[in-house]
Amino acid sequence: MNVKRMVLSLACMLLLSSATWALPLTVASSEVNSEKTSVGSQASGASGGGLVDASVSWPSRDQVVRVLTLHDYNTRIVVLGVTGLGAAGAVIGSFMLLRKRALMGDALSHATLPGIAGTFILLTSLGYNGKNLYALLIGAALSGIAGVLCILLIRRVSRIKEDAALGIVLSVFFGFGICLLSVVQKMEAGSSAGLSSFIYGKTASMVAQDAWLICISAGLIVIACGALFKELSLLCFDQGYAASLGWPVLLLDVVLMSLVTLVTVVGLQAVGLILVIAMLIIPPAAARFWTHHLRWMMFVGVLVGALSGWLGASLSALVPRLPAGAIIVLVAASIFLLSMVFGKANGMLVRGMRRWRLSVSIRRQHLLRAMYEWHELDGEHEAGVHVRELLKLRSWTRSLLSQSLKRAQKESLVYCGSHRRWNLTEQGQIQASRICRNHRLWEMYLIQYADIAPSHVDRDADQIEHVLGEPMVRKLEKLLAQKLAEQIPPSPHVLVTGEDQP
Repeated sequence: MNVKRMVLSLACMLLLSSATWALPLTVASSEVNSEKTSVGSQASGASGGGLVDASVSWPSRDQVVRVLTLHDYNTRIVVLGVTGLGAAGAVIGSFMLLRKRALMGDALSHATLPGIAGTFILLTSLGYNGKNLYALLIGAALSGIAGVLCILLIRRVSRIKEDAALGIVLSVFFGFGICLLSVVQKMEAGSSAGLSSFIYGKTASMVAQDAWLICISAGLIVIACGALFKELSLLCFDQGYAASLGWPVLLLDVVLMSLVTLVTVVGLQAVGLILVIAMLIIPPAAARFWTHHLRWMMFVGVLVGALSGWLGASLSALVPRLPAGAIIVLVAASIFLLSMVFGKANGMLVRGMRRWRLSVSIRRQHLLRAMYEWHELDGEHEAGVHVRELLKLRSWTRSLLSQSLKRAQKESLVYCGSHRRWNLTEQGQIQASRICRNHRLWEMYLIQYADIAPSHVDRDADQIEHVLGEPMVRKLEKLLAQKLAEQIPPSPHVLVTGEDQP
């Protein structure tokens, strides 16, 4: 228990030290401060410690119940806002992931910083309130769109690839924004208070205005994606085919990037421009491990995004001094890791099991075909084949061959006769003849239509014969000869080269 408390204390100290250096830039205006109640301050107030107190106090049962049931007003505001952001990011992020533009959101979010700082400088210079939220968001959107247009322009007028264009625009725009922020800090007419919330996020101090803005934007994104689901799906999977059908590919691409800009801009208030990319990519990437269908992928992604926002905001409310935006991203990353391991469609366990089953099936097919061809050449079906004779037919080890024989014996495909010689059962004979027939059909196809030398055709056939389905077998029969549908063709090695090897 002491070790666990020490580890948690160290983690909190690291998080606290990373947040306190930006503290002078995070003081909001007095009017807004009067309406804000930090989620993290609820837990820290209950603990009774100051900002320099690095001790960890576990939340009480009443605190956990109050947070999970959304009893407090500020908790409801924060959870509503981050849940809407997670859902909207998962919907539009699914198309971005399939479009192979995952880093476009990252470049766009970093490109918003010059717009935020520039808008603040312009409004303050003209005598207006430079901290107007809507003006700052409009400036961020315009700057983000300019960054995306720069990426597209670099790709079209030069030979630079998209990844290099993303890196150039991301670094240049972000560096320009940092320079403008340094100018803002030296201005006498106004301070940069509140601008750093666009970089690091201000989830814990979110007000009702921010939450409603996020939810309305999320609703518009969901409606737009639902109305253009067929068109955007076709754009993501096959852009050339969509253009051949007459769809306005460029316009659809602009609509998609506009929706990404919208969710990025409204997400700046919640998790900041550095972490907003996580809400766009992590939920759909996690959902990709559970399904192959786009509709279900979007549905699962919405669940992951909403759950990440809810759990992250709740943990930030329960544990003092933990940054809510970073915790939300860490929760999403944890769900991603679980999905990567246990995902039903593409998880590591499922893929490992499939690979193991395929290797077992391949070894069984090799064994049955080797025994069938040995009997075919030797003609002594009753005597059977010895293990040392099977070892000569293929480059397998004795232990691997023994395992394959035992597994085939359990499946009633082979049996061990006298003098430790193995033979095929009736069921094994049927399967072995089918496997050998498919193998030779494919070998003849490769020789006649693929111009592969007969001395190399056996190796190429071994690589594909295990995934031949019935439709492919019927096509091979029609291509080669109709009479092959009723019998097992002879080995092409004997027909073409006179070789006597199976």
